[in-house]
Amino acid sequence: MRVAILEGETDFDGWRKAARAFRQAGIRPEEATFRVGEGEGGLFDQSLPDGAAGTAPFSVCRTFVELAQEVILHRSGDRFDLMYRLLWRLGEEADLMRIVSDRDVADAMERAKNVSRASHKMKAFVRFRQVHDDRGEAWVAWFEPSHRVLEKTAPFFQRRFTNMRWSILTPDGSAFWDGEALQFGAPATRDMAPAEDEIEEFWKTYYASTFNPARLKTKTMQGEMPKRYWKNLPEAALIPELVAQSAVRTETMVAAPAPEPNARLAKTLSRINRDAAFDEGFVPSNLEELGQAVQACRRCPLWRDATQGVCGAGPKKARLMIVGEQPGDQEDLAGRPFVGPAGKVLDAALEEARIDRDDVFVTNAVKHFKHEPRGKRRLHRTPATSEVRACRWWLDAERRLVKPKVIVTLGGTAALAVLGRPVAVTKERGEPIGLADGARALLTVHPSYLLRIPEEAAKAAERERFVADLKRVRTLL
Repeated sequence: MRVAILEGETDFDGWRKAARAFRQAGIRPEEATFRVGEGEGGLFDQSLPDGAAGTAPFSVCRTFVELAQEVILHRSGDRFDLMYRLLWRLGEEADLMRIVSDRDVADAMERAKNVSRASHKMKAFVRFRQVHDDRGEAWVAWFEPSHRVLEKTAPFFQRRFTNMRWSILTPDGSAFWDGEALQFGAPATRDMAPAEDEIEEFWKTYYASTFNPARLKTKTMQGEMPKRYWKNLPEAALIPELVAQSAVRTETMVAAPAPEPNARLAKTLSRINRDAAFDEGFVPSNLEELGQAVQACRRCPLWRDATQGVCGAGPKKARLMIVGEQPGDQEDLAGRPFVGPAGKVLDAALEEARIDRDDVFVTNAVKHFKHEPRGKRRLHRTPATSEVRACRWWLDAERRLVKPKVIVTLGGTAALAVLGRPVAVTKERGEPIGLADGARALLTVHPSYLLRIPEEAAKAAERERFVADLKRVRTLL
């Protein structure tokens, strides 16, 4: 048995060096293993056979390298062996990484997905607490990630909280940002982080005030906010009581009379809406004005049955714009794009493609929800070409204000709105298309398509293609 000694649990470079040496020496997966922090003085506990190192060099696809970088962050003890087994097989099966039904490939992809999910949960559930030292104010958080994603996720906090000094402490290691450099340190324990701060009560008050008992879905909430994270979330202490009181609060909300409208605001909106609806010369000067004006849009009949118009969301100046078809049921109620099931698929794919969701402007070709009632449900209906063309005025206004360099269209309706012509997405998918304003468009499928695929293997394959399209976008940027 040949044993490679790695410096740490996430020592990808060490694993890659050892795996390359094993592979070139012709050491089969069952004859090799990888250990962390055991032994001294060399890469292997046994020397390689004479002449073994003369094997011809080899290369692997980028997909494998990126997958290995993710899988090695998984907490499973056999992750290094799994990736070496795949590396060994790639020598004889060049297209192995495309066979998503293969047991080893599927296992590695599932572990990578778990790592990506752990990174997403870290972004959502890290809670900083205020401290003071000789340099003034600083922020410290304690977090216990399900996988070793600290170094992968810390740059997100660096971008989000650039002007803060902060530390994130975990059992695997620590991250520190001093306003100039991001550094990593030794593992920490819970008692090294503050238990609470004076701002926490304000946060609890805010959380309780935004808790809507009428929209409570306990299972969904626990799916998005698993109980394993509750012990480090200050607002979690409020959840049992808020859930217990939800029925009473809902009855109170229903029985309460509607408040009087703000007459001054209504007058202002009326003027803006009148301009948008009837003045062909109206040109919104910013995204906020555009979002208000769309509420009075009468360019097609879809406004009659929708709750509200839903414009795009994201940075005022974004290099990447993603255009979907239309708001869904949840988007129509919330007034924000891509907050439903398709939005969650898109968020996860962007994360896997290493595109920061906060840097993307997301919108839809059509701003009102087209649907038909079916009992208590509202079922999606595809917008007609005339409705897409009528609503293109709003999309063009968003493009003029945001000025994206790359526009990703999700599905045929979005492609029609951006390109101005009917499109066969399967034929033009993934290839950049130049636009008149200097931007480039890239066509792909809508995330809702992935949700409708019944077979798991086919769904996984299509999702991989979707992520590959988004990775292509990253290269265009």
